[in-house]
Amino acid sequence: MKKILQYLFEHKTLSRQQAKEIIINMSAAQYNDAELAAFITIFLMRSITIEELSGFSDALLELSVKVNFTGGKLLDIVGTGGDGKNSFNISTLACFIVAGAGQKVTKHGNYGASTISGSSNVMEQIGYTFKNDNNALQKELDIANICFLHAPLFHPALKIVGPIRKNLGVRTFFNMLGPMVNPAKPDFQLVGVYNVEMARIYNYLLQEKGKAFTIIHSLDGYDEISLTNDTKVISNNGEKIMTPHQLGKLVVSPNEIHGGNTVEESASIFLRIIKGEGTKAQNAVVLANAAMALYCTGTYENYETAFQAAVFSLESGKAYEGLKKLIALQ
Repeated sequence: MKKILQYLFEHKTLSRQQAKEIIINMSAAQYNDAELAAFITIFLMRSITIEELSGFSDALLELSVKVNFTGGKLLDIVGTGGDGKNSFNISTLACFIVAGAGQKVTKHGNYGASTISGSSNVMEQIGYTFKNDNNALQKELDIANICFLHAPLFHPALKIVGPIRKNLGVRTFFNMLGPMVNPAKPDFQLVGVYNVEMARIYNYLLQEKGKAFTIIHSLDGYDEISLTNDTKVISNNGEKIMTPHQLGKLVVSPNEIHGGNTVEESASIFLRIIKGEGTKAQNAVVLANAAMALYCTGTYENYETAFQAAVFSLESGKAYEGLKKLIALQ
């Protein structure tokens, strides 16, 4: 690692193969914590290249615990995290609304490294047991239309760097990798990113994979549709700017989508919203993200019909039914 660090300190970048080999060695515990922290910090001081991000994701997918699901096309909604906004668990809630609308969801997530409550924190708090057993996860998909893939159980390297990321407490390139390495390899992806540069990188990488995708970036820095500002929307068909009124029928303020100060608070907010007891602002934000994900599948003729499907899933209790079925299987 010392040679690698020296190479990078000279403002050089890694090839795709070099980046892949580093993650493979990392997962084999060949580097100590100080070396790993130094390596991670380099990518906080300069932009990551497409070659480097591709190499890192190649390695994680190659090393990952493999899963193979049947029964229909799969979708994931995932933000890169690291936007520093501490909003509630919008993408995880949107996943349950999408599942309630009939779309199979394989949600990939992790503990929050730079936020109070990541998707794994809230799922664990509400009674979900993490697992990487294909049959058990398939059963969840069959019965509840959704299963949760806790990243460290599928990616050995993530387990090793978890404590270092938590101690650093800032956004790292591992945030960028999350959406690229879902072991279920979903057919559709809604990816939230925290800046325009990351949107550009993801657009390139996802175009390369040839799957249906939508990238969203709120222009005031959220890695999801926040309705606090306009949202840049990039898909296979190009890009556009959409207003809060187009996406969720109203404009909300940042304090209205705050995620609480503890994991317990975050879980409480999560449960209130999925039970249909959320505020107008909370519901609007979740519905906008769920609608964009549903629209990404190509099943709906336009965004508005996808939005109405999301509204029905939440207001009819279908989304909450899915959660209850999922937790009953634990």
